[in-house]
Parts: sequence; C-alpha cells; structure tokens
Amino acid sequence: MNSGPLASLRVLDLGGAESDGVGRLFADLGADVLKIEPPGGSPARGEAPTVAGASVRFALQNANKRSAVLDPSDPADRERLIELAGAADIVVDSGNPGAAAAFGTSCVALSQRFGHLVTLSITDFGTSGPRAGWQATDAVLYALSTALSRTGPTTGTPVLPPIGLASATAAAQAAWAALAAYYRRLQDGTGDYIDFARFEGVLQSLDPPYGSEGQAAAGVKKARELWRGRPRNQQIYPIFGCRDGYVRICLLSPRQWQAMFGWLGEPEQFADPKFATIAARYAASRELNALIAQLCEDKSRDELVTEGQARGVPIAAVLTPQETLSSNHFREVGALTSAELAPGVDVVVPSGPFIVDGSHTGLTRPAPAPGVDEAGWAGDTARAQSGAGPVSRPFEGVRILDLGVIVAGGELGRLFADLGAEVIKIESAAYPDGLRQTPPGMTMSRSWALTHRNEYSLGLDLRHPDGAEVFARLVAESDAVFANFKPGTLASLGFSYDRLKEFNPAVVLAESSAFGATGPWSAQMGYGPLVRATTGVTWLWTSPDAGPGEFYDATTIFPDHVSARITAIAALAALVQRRATGSGAHVHISQAEAAVNQLATAYVTEAARAAGLPVAGDTAEHGVYPCAGDDEWCVISIRSDEDRNALAAVVGDTDLASWTAARDKTDVANTLQQAGIAAAPMNRAVDVLDDPQVRFRDTYTDMVHPLFDAAMPTETRPAPYTNIAPTELRPAPMPGEHTREICQKVLGLTAEDIDRLIAQGALFAHQGRP
Repeated sequence: MNSGPLASLRVLDLGGAESDGVGRLFADLGADVLKIEPPGGSPARGEAPTVAGASVRFALQNANKRSAVLDPSDPADRERLIELAGAADIVVDSGNPGAAAAFGTSCVALSQRFGHLVTLSITDFGTSGPRAGWQATDAVLYALSTALSRTGPTTGTPVLPPIGLASATAAAQAAWAALAAYYRRLQDGTGDYIDFARFEGVLQSLDPPYGSEGQAAAGVKKARELWRGRPRNQQIYPIFGCRDGYVRICLLSPRQWQAMFGWLGEPEQFADPKFATIAARYAASRELNALIAQLCEDKSRDELVTEGQARGVPIAAVLTPQETLSSNHFREVGALTSAELAPGVDVVVPSGPFIVDGSHTGLTRPAPAPGVDEAGWAGDTARAQSGAGPVSRPFEGVRILDLGVIVAGGELGRLFADLGAEVIKIESAAYPDGLRQTPPGMTMSRSWALTHRNEYSLGLDLRHPDGAEVFARLVAESDAVFANFKPGTLASLGFSYDRLKEFNPAVVLAESSAFGATGPWSAQMGYGPLVRATTGVTWLWTSPDAGPGEFYDATTIFPDHVSARITAIAALAALVQRRATGSGAHVHISQAEAAVNQLATAYVTEAARAAGLPVAGDTAEHGVYPCAGDDEWCVISIRSDEDRNALAAVVGDTDLASWTAARDKTDVANTLQQAGIAAAPMNRAVDVLDDPQVRFRDTYTDMVHPLFDAAMPTETRPAPYTNIAPTELRPAPMPGEHTREICQKVLGLTAEDIDRLIAQGALFAHQGRP
C-alpha cells in the first residue's frame, strides 16, 4: 500500500525516456504509478549511460513504480490497457505517435472515452504546428529556448548548459500541468487532454525570456529592444582560484560589501561610499577582483567559506558533482540513498527533491524488472466523481497567503494564481520584495508585473503584534501558506508550522530555501549562483576549451524557476491530501537538492565510475556550430550510427563546421531535421516571439498593465489544456492595493478597524493606482 500525499492517485505510465521523469515525480509523492512495457521491456532500459549494462537514467526515473508487460498484438492485452486507463486518474504517454497507438488508441481517444481521465501526451514540440515532426535533444531545447545564447564567453562559441537540465525541467512542468488538471477533476469531475510540448516546458521553466522572466529580459521595457549580443556579465558573480580549487563570491547588498571591504583590510581605493552600489563595484571590477583574488590564492576553500560566512560575505566553494554527493550535508539530511541499478550493483543516488513533514518522500524502491507486477490496480477500480458544479480553473475556491519573495517564491504563488487560486501576497513596507525594485522613472518593475499578475496585495507588518494577529486570523480562513525565507525565519516571527496548525489544523505550509531546513549548509547564504557552485552545477557548466576557473553559469537563474515548479507540485500534492483526509502538511524544498536531482543521471554515472563499476558512457555528440551571419549559431545532435550516416549523406565530404558556416541557421536545422537529425538554430530572446512553432501554438499572449505603455508578452497557460480556460491576466498590484478589500471581505473588519490598524503601523494600504 502506497503512502504519501498522492497515495490515492493512479497513474498509468505508457511513455518512454521523454516522459519517465514525470511518473517518478508522482511516485515519489506516493502515487501508484503502473508502467506498461512491451514484451522484452522498454527500449529505454538499454539507453546509455549504463552501469553493469543497466541504464542509469531508466533506473532513476522509474524508481518507485510498478511494471507490467502488455503485448499490443494480443487482443486481450489491448482490451486490458483500455480497462486500466478507465480505472486510472492520469495517463502519461510520449512520442508522436505515442505508445498508446500500438494498442489502437491515443491520449485524445482515452480522454474522450473516459470523462474523468486526465491524459498527458508528451512530445518534443507538440502534436501540431510546423515543427511537430522535429526531434529534440537537450541541446536542441537549449538552443531554441535562448538558454544557449546566454552562456559561454563574451565572444566565440556559445557553451551548452549541462545535458539533463532541459529534460528534467520539462518533466517538472508537465507534472505540474497534469496534477493541476487532476485537482480540477477533484473539484467537478471533469478530466482533460493535455498536448504537452517539451520545448514549451523548457521555454517557460528553465530560464524564461518572457512570462515570469529571468536574467534574459529583466529590466527591458520592450521585447524588441532585447540585447542581441552575447553575455556581457559572465563575471557578475566572480569565481576565484584558491589553494585547493575555486570559490564564488556573490556581493549584492551594501552590508555584504562592507563585510567584504573589511575582509580586504579596508583598501583606500574602495573607501568611497559609492562602492556600496553594485554598479560602482561592477565598473571597478577589474581592480576589485584582483584584490579579492590575492586574498583567496593562498587559502583553502574551507578556510575561505568559513571566514566569509562568519563575516557575512556570501561565498561558496565550487564543488565537483562527486564532492557534492560525498558531502556531509547531503548525507546528514537524507538527500542520498543506495539504489540497485543492476542485480547486485548498488550505487549512491539522490533520494528525490520532496520533503514532506520533515522526511524525504523519495526513492524507496528500485526500478522494477519488466513485468514483475500484475496489470491491475489495488482496491476498488471505480474512480470517485465530484458532484460539484463546473469550474473553469482548477484552484477556484483555494485561498493562499503568499510570503514568497524574488523568483522562486514569487513564481510559486503565480503558478497557483494563474489557475484560479485567490493568492494574497503579504507585503512588508520595511522589507519590500526585491522584485519591487524599479528602473529609474518607472512605478513598477516589469519583473513584478509579470511574476505577480492575478494576485492581491495586503500590506501587513508581521512583526507588529496587531499585524501578527491579522495574519493569524487570515491563516484560519486560508488553505495554504507559502514562504521561502531563510530557515527559521518564519518560526522566529511566531509562525512555525506547529503554530500555524493551531490557527488552522488543515493548513498546508509550502516552503523552499537554498539548502533546506536542516543540515550543515542550511544556515549559509543561498543565492542561486552559490547554490549552483555548491552543488556541482557550476563545475559542469563549462567547455573543453575553457581555461582554469572559467565557468559559464553566471547569466542563468537556475534553479529558481524549476524549484518553484517542484515546490508547487509538492504543495498541490498536500492540497490533494487535504481534500481527501482533512489534514494539512508541511513541505519544504531544498533548491540545492532540486538542482542535484535535475542532473541525477550525470552525477550517479560519475559516482559509479569513481567506485570502479563498469560504466559505458553516452556516445551521443552535441555540438555548437557557426552559421552565416554575425554571431549566429546552430546545434546538431548525433545520437547513433544512423544519425552519423544520415549526416554524411547530407554534408558529404565537407567539414561540418564549414558546411554550417555557409548556411543560414534555420536552413541548417530544417535540412537536418528533414533527414531525421536533431538540430536547431540558436534563438535569442528577441527571436522567440517569431518562432513559427511558438506562434502556431499561441505559447504567449500580450498582457496589458495600466502602468506600462506597451503590452508585455507572457505565457498563455502552463500547457495546452482542452477543458481549462486560459490564464487570467489581471494586473499585478501595487503594494497594499487590496488591504482594505481583504480585511473587509475575509475578516469582516470595519473601515474604522482598518484605519486604526493602519495608523498603528500594523497594516498599510495603497492610496489608489496612479
């Protein structure tokens, strides 16, 4: 019997390597995930890299599942598959056409036949559009989603991000989209068909150029003004050599600069107060970084991190993946476990990203052998139906108090607000959200407008006794509380999970933090660049041509966006459990663990190699090649001998780089895709809106905000649903814009009560939109 917040969920997994990660996320949270394999087992079982002949990726992404074998050529098995789907809650399939086609059906047909069922079709580019037939690899997804254009040196060949991030990010977005549709099913009994494209998932969730945008477009007023050049600030979070490796320092606030200034011995040339600003330090970065380099060169990583953290300087060691997996922190917090990859071959692997009520709910059972389980469901095969009236969006009627800040916290609330939740953003006058910082002459930042659309703003001081009382009363009337403070902050404000349960026994608390709530690293300052350095992501984000200490992850916001999705999945699982049992839960996501689990295949492969196990590496080649034009590039993935032969037939005896250099990047991609080779042009952010697949599938829509002269491109929906309305586009609020409305509607306070609380400083309210 499964346990966990999704213990009542049945998932029929028909997919392959492209979708296996989706089912693993559900299985980690307790769902009964039944994988259907053909006679002889899934082809993905032999996918490289392998350890002792077993696919690492398959073993990791199919842990906690059951496996049954059905033969699509057997009429009884074809009928059995239909019966299994009819008694399931979610069906996951992948490929165009998907595996269901072999059984004479499809996700569309199953959705139409069983009105309660959520069917999730996962393809590279969707089932419709001019590029529906294209093939994608992680490299192709990086190129088209703009991630490639923002990594690498300022000039020269762009650098691919680590292989694995794109696929794992797409899986998280797909799981979120499907679980949201299932929650809608719980509301009114209506299922859905989701035509999910991995490309769109990566475009929205890895480091999006539009929507809840990140590094690519922050601070830019108009999409067409986006920078077309290469990264200009790869050293914004500089890395310094030291006695036994490298460290990264991330100076943002004036307080952090003062700590660094003192550590340097208060050099006279940097005594001017202007250096408290990031702009002044960046302008003098050559001289400043030279001084920091001298400070670091004779010390060890541990010495520098210990002293820096003690002084209040955000600093982290740049660790290798193996060092991350062998760290005391990951072992102490239960982030690792031992798994059998092949008979008699055990390897240490990441447990999974979910922590529920203080415990990891990750890997407990290794990937099953083919067909070891019966093709059936335990217990009653009937699926419960809701008698409620229809709802247009899944989270109508759900109220969330959102304390989250910046990207990972802010985007978590938006994901729920976009799908109908009443999300009340709690804002502090003394400690405004970092996204509230605005360029000169603007009333609201573009990032705030995009990240906090569809939300309400309540101005409240949690540190004021009366403000705390108002918050406590709101907790009693809400379903969930979201936060991403440093661990211990919420408790120090008097609102630990135990305290929240006193106000509302069924409340769900969803938190995320850089390194988790416990363990040796939990108290470290945890900006994204430091998380990447500490988890081995930075170490992998380089190229064979890079010099010592040259890493290229500075211009990404990974893992913020995907951490928001992982937290959203966990929070929604807790809300599913709340509907079924009336009990809440406390979920906490470590962004560091989320990052490591995104790259688990690479990390486990290296760990197995270091342990002396027989490892066969992935022979696929993913290259970046020059194309005609100024600094234009394409990617080409060669995954097999068939790809090599097809490429030779197209290119002939010409050197590949010379062949691409004479051609337009899109022409290269079209020609190779027609030959069955995964290839793509490198998009910059400004190119995305004109991408033919993006335009055909209405991935973006224009969002109008009264404080902005021009409409802003923003994502239309988390995925193309059949029965769920597109995202609302209510303007993001000014600070405290809805204070009076919320206090009156939710708490029944009178105008006099609210005026008194405002006069006391417990609340604040915006005085009308400009």
